[in-house]
Amino acid sequence: MDLTHKDVREILSIIDGAEHLNEIELVMGGFRLHVVRNGVGGGVAARMPAAAEPAASPQAPPAAASAPSARPVASSTADTPPAGVIAIRAPMLGTFYRAPAPNERPFVEIGQRVKADDTVCMIEVMKLFNSIRAGVDGVVIKICVENAGMVEFDQPLIHIKPD
Repeated sequence: MDLTHKDVREILSIIDGAEHLNEIELVMGGFRLHVVRNGVGGGVAARMPAAAEPAASPQAPPAAASAPSARPVASSTADTPPAGVIAIRAPMLGTFYRAPAPNERPFVEIGQRVKADDTVCMIEVMKLFNSIRAGVDGVVIKICVENAGMVEFDQPLIHIKPD
């Protein structure tokens, strides 16, 4: 049975509502979800077994603002853009990819001009690839995450100086 990103969010929402639970581990086939409430690191993590490729190990998103926060797994969220620069942020937890495939050119490079509808990267969650758009016309001035790095919700991915 394959779980979708939505399924994981629903599971986390149910767990978040069960205040009597402090820790739970759910294993379904190759999927493992381990949630610790108020534990060391306050982590919520969902991972495929160690036999899976590291790039295919997804992170489960928090179900709501009141859910336990996820542990950072990539570069720091303290990557604040300078004044007048827009940070494109991760809309979900997952694996960041700069290119559509391993041997293809990256979507964007530093110094490249982008339009609001241009895809600037992809985030993989539960083997689903989500295209991330620039959202603003401008020039890419910084790429904040390494290719195939894990990102957390709201983490800065790319800085763009708007036109």
